[in-house]
Amino acid sequence: MKFRTLLAIVAGVLPGSLAAVVLFLTIYSWPAIRFNGLEFAFRNTWNLGNLYADPVTLGGVSIQPGAHYGILFLIVGTLLSTLIALLLAVPVGVGAAIFLAEAVSGKFRLWISFCVELLAAIPSVVFGLWGYVVLIPFLAHHVFPLLAGTLGLAIPIFGGETGSGYGLLTAGVVLSLMVVPLIAATLRDAIVVQPATIREASMGLGATRFETVWKVVLPNVNKVLIGATFLALGRALGETMAVLMVSGNALNYLPPNIYAPISTMAAFIVSQLDSALQDPTEMAVRSLAEIALVLCIISVIVNGLARLMLLAWSPGRRLAR
Repeated sequence: MKFRTLLAIVAGVLPGSLAAVVLFLTIYSWPAIRFNGLEFAFRNTWNLGNLYADPVTLGGVSIQPGAHYGILFLIVGTLLSTLIALLLAVPVGVGAAIFLAEAVSGKFRLWISFCVELLAAIPSVVFGLWGYVVLIPFLAHHVFPLLAGTLGLAIPIFGGETGSGYGLLTAGVVLSLMVVPLIAATLRDAIVVQPATIREASMGLGATRFETVWKVVLPNVNKVLIGATFLALGRALGETMAVLMVSGNALNYLPPNIYAPISTMAAFIVSQLDSALQDPTEMAVRSLAEIALVLCIISVIVNGLARLMLLAWSPGRRLAR
């Protein structure tokens, strides 16, 4: 009984930690929640106000004159950059996993898999520095003009000014490189452990090797793919330094096209913390805490949707239908 109690305590640490973080953010940001209201998520007006004037009181809350807080541009930037990252990373990750599991064997698989997994260990600031020095000039001078010239007329988001290389697409590319190892390594392990009998049975019925992998093996690991994708999604949503270095740090600005500068919630908290600390009323810092709370809520919703998808696609549920 004591061992079971100990296990229950250890197992409860993680959900307890999450609850503690959410509770802290809620309590600390409560004055900002009262002041900003629901419009906080639908305004593009982040303004600390006049930090050199005397504070004023509005609705029972002390703020600097002219202070307004809205984060619609942050929500849009976060979701769009994450979406682009997943659109790029999932096909590459699935292809890499199939290649490592089916086309490479022996020592080559071990070494190539090691290199793929090593990408996940690289600090995010290194990705950001590489993006700043190498990726931004390359995209600005070669890729963005090509995309605007070929796709801009047919797809509006690819048209318009291509900018200097900082922006939404650049952030999505960097994020995709950071999350590809999570998808590839997780899915590769799942494919490798699939029984050889299902491959033999498929080929015995006349299927090619590609058809066997695509129509037999991959459907058996779809839950693993969903889990890996949402794990990558969580990493992309919360990424900070790499995005901060390549996104352009747009303020109060919705991107008109895929090349435009953006800001994400996590990166914005870091970039604005020093300025927010200058606010004597602390409303700016508490509004940053409210951004963190919104980011936590989005992450919880995303993970909840992942669990619902896994339940909906579970074998037992399909048989019951």
